[in-house]
Amino acid sequence: MATHLNPLHEALAVLDRVWGEAGDATELSRDQLVAVNDALGVLERRTSAVHAEVAAGISHESRAELGPDSLAKQQGFRTPAKLIAASTGGSTGDATRLVRVGEATAPRRSFVGERLPSRCPAVQAALAEGVIGDQVAGLIISILDRVRVTAGAQRVAEAERLLVAQVPGLAMDDVRRLMTRVQAWLDPDGVQPREEEIRARRSLRMWERDGEFHAEYVTDAASAAAVKAALRGYVSAAFAARKEALHADSPDADRRTIEQLQADALTMICQHALDCDRKDVPLGGAKVVVRVALEDLQSGTGVGRIDGTDQPVSIAAVRRMAADGEIIPWVLGGDGEILDWGRGRRLFTRAQKLALAERDGGCAMCALPVEMTKVHHIDWWERDRGRTDLSNGILLCETCHHRIHDNGWEIRIDGIGVAARVWFIPPPYVDPACTPRLGGRARFDLLAAA
Repeated sequence: MATHLNPLHEALAVLDRVWGEAGDATELSRDQLVAVNDALGVLERRTSAVHAEVAAGISHESRAELGPDSLAKQQGFRTPAKLIAASTGGSTGDATRLVRVGEATAPRRSFVGERLPSRCPAVQAALAEGVIGDQVAGLIISILDRVRVTAGAQRVAEAERLLVAQVPGLAMDDVRRLMTRVQAWLDPDGVQPREEEIRARRSLRMWERDGEFHAEYVTDAASAAAVKAALRGYVSAAFAARKEALHADSPDADRRTIEQLQADALTMICQHALDCDRKDVPLGGAKVVVRVALEDLQSGTGVGRIDGTDQPVSIAAVRRMAADGEIIPWVLGGDGEILDWGRGRRLFTRAQKLALAERDGGCAMCALPVEMTKVHHIDWWERDRGRTDLSNGILLCETCHHRIHDNGWEIRIDGIGVAARVWFIPPPYVDPACTPRLGGRARFDLLAAA
C-alpha cells in the first residue's frame, strides 16, 4: 500500500465501519446517518486532495512547450482541464480549480534543483489531513494570489495560516463571506477602486416577455444597502403579522414565499413613492446601519461594514452614506453607554439591539440579517429570572431560537460588550464531547484582530 494513500484508505475504513450491516441508507439509524455523513465528508476531502495532486501532474505533462507530446493532446483533448473534466463528468471550471490547487500546493524546485516548500504550505497541510477540500482550498488560494503583491509575503502567510484554522466546519456560503473580509483586511486600499469599478457598471434593465415584467438590477454594496434593508424590513413585518394571525391555517392565510414578499415589497414601495401622502408601507422599522472604526473614519483609511451586506465598503462610501437620511452611523472605538436594564423591563430596546448587532452580526447561530432577528434572553426572563442586559441578550432568528430551546443547546458569552464572543454548546447527542462552536460576528472577523 502506498504510504501517500494511507489517509485515503483510512477514510474508507471509517466509512465501512460506521455503515455497519445496513443494506442501504434507509436502514441507517440517526446516529449512523450523521456518522456516515461525516465519514463521507472526510473521504471527499481526502479524495479531492489526491485528485488535485494528480491534476497538477497532468497539467505539467500537458504544458505548451511539449507540443504534440502533450499528455492532454495525446489523449485527444485540447487542454488538461478538458481531459480531467471528461473523466470526472464535471465542468472544465472545476477541473481548472483542481489544477490550480494542485500547482499551488505541490513542492517546488529552485533553479539549482533544491526542493522548496509549496507556495501555500498551510493549505497543502490542511488538504493532506482532510481538514479542507479542493473547493475551499481554491477560494483561499485565489484570494491570496490576488493580494500577494500588495499585501506582502509576511501578511499573506499569516492570512493563510489563520484562514486554514478558521474555515473547517464552515459551509461554502460562509467561507465566501469570510473571504470578502479577508481580502479587505489584506488590501484595504483596494476596496475603493473595486467599489468604483462595480459602481461604474451599475445598471437597471427592464423588459416584458410573455406578459411578465422582468428587472435586472446590478449595483455596488453601498448603494444596494437601502434597497436590501427596505425589502427585508417588509418581509420581516409580513412574517411577524403571519405569526400573530389567529387563524394561520385558514384558506385566506398569507402563504407568500420570500421571493413573492420581496416582489410585493418593491411594488408597494414604488407605489408609496408615487403618492407620498400614504403611510401604510410596513417596513418593520428598517434602517441601514453603517459600522466603522473611529481611527479609520478619522484617517480616511480602512473599510466600513453595512449590516446585512457581506462586501466591505470604503471610507469614502461610508462618508457619502452618512449624509443620507435613515442611516445610523455606528462609530466604534470610544467608550459607549452601558445599556443594561436588569429586571426593570422585559423587552430589549432598539439601542440594545443595535449594540448586540455589532457583536452578533445578525442571527448569532445562522447569520441571517439583523432585521430578521429578535433579541432573546439567554437566561430566560421568567424561568431563570434573567436580566434585560447586554450580557444576557443574543440575536436569534425564529428558527434558531426554537432550535436552541427545543433541542438542548446552550449558549456561553465570553467577554464584555461588543468584543465578547458567543459560543453555542451542542447537546451530547449531537456531539458527545459538547465542543463549543463559535457564533456571532467573530466567525468572520477573527482575521481583523490578528
